[in-house]
Amino acid sequence: MKQPEAIGRMWRLGAMLAVGWCCALGVTAQQPAQDWQAQVRERVARREIPAALQIAEQRLAEAPRDMEARGWRARLLHWSGRRAEAEQEYRTVLESFPQDTDALQGLADVLMAEQRYNEAMALLSRARDLLPRSAEVEVRRGRALRAMGRTDEARNAFREALALEPKNDEARAGLDSVAEGPRHELRVGADFDKYNYTEHWRTATVSLRSDLASRWTSNFSSTFYHRAGQEATRFSGALTYRLSHRDALTAGFATARDQGVIPKGEAFFEYGHGMNFGKTHFVRGMDVSYGQRWLWFDAARVLTLTPSVVVYLPRDWTWQVSLTMARSRFAGLPAGWRPSGVTRLTFPLHRRVYGNVFYAVGTEDYARTDQLGRFSARTYGGGLRIALRQRQELTFYVAYQDRSQSRKQTSIGFTYAIRF
Repeated sequence: MKQPEAIGRMWRLGAMLAVGWCCALGVTAQQPAQDWQAQVRERVARREIPAALQIAEQRLAEAPRDMEARGWRARLLHWSGRRAEAEQEYRTVLESFPQDTDALQGLADVLMAEQRYNEAMALLSRARDLLPRSAEVEVRRGRALRAMGRTDEARNAFREALALEPKNDEARAGLDSVAEGPRHELRVGADFDKYNYTEHWRTATVSLRSDLASRWTSNFSSTFYHRAGQEATRFSGALTYRLSHRDALTAGFATARDQGVIPKGEAFFEYGHGMNFGKTHFVRGMDVSYGQRWLWFDAARVLTLTPSVVVYLPRDWTWQVSLTMARSRFAGLPAGWRPSGVTRLTFPLHRRVYGNVFYAVGTEDYARTDQLGRFSARTYGGGLRIALRQRQELTFYVAYQDRSQSRKQTSIGFTYAIRF
């Protein structure tokens, strides 16, 4: 009986050793996975993104089908500015796990950084269906909607995020960024022109700009002229429609009691497109526009074509260049084209004060009869824009124009604006 008992003890001992060996293998297999994620998080906490990325890539070399490692690599690539690679990694994760909400949100972040807002919104809608009560998803939706110019919807998304997480700082900051501000701007101004060959002229202007809806803006103005002993009045109106967060179209008209010194009527349109290159580039962004204007005088018809570009530079500097080709036609004479152009550099002088200098050549503005005809001119000038308070602003300018035939013109002007 002793031999069978000894054999039983050996079998029990072998079984225990086998179980212990399997457990050891399991712990050994799990330990690296736990270790690499802890190391990645530690590097990220220290902002050592390249080191964290190297750990994630090493893990993928060991386990190519580890989707957790692939998700971390995508996230770290995005933080490193390697967006194309990050997008590919996120899409690889979503091919295997299409309902992975972390991957959906991460890919949406990449697409928003590339200004592909419609694609990002589609991903966030999927994430919202899967996580209907997620403050993180709502914050991302708010950012995308804000970038698309859909301010009302962005405001609702940030409010929803705060309702889900009242202490969410990102949601509160987002809601502050789209808080309803003033919708109207009333601006009044005056210009004074001094000549060396005729009496002085003066102009007064009143305008009202209003945000009618999330995409519509109106602008109406009245201008009163004292020129060549005549009192003239001009009224203009324009509507702007924002086609997208980067595109806008403006169209308008003007009619006047011209007294022979300003156009009797005008019609115009302008299309503008904005581009954002990011803070890492010297040129941060650019606004490109093209406009046409038709003007009818008593004795002339004028068509102007004006392409323009505004370049956004570091430290809030901007540079603007506008070119105008004008076709003037007088009764009994052939039509002729005349070029002109202006360039302006704007720069900050103080927290609430901006200065600018400008130069123009052939600078007919075609808004009055003395600017028609065949003369050459060079104009030099500068100005200031001062923010008095959050909703008030003052602007000043001075310009000197040297024309042919020894004619000189000095102009000064100011405007005051209040927003409400």
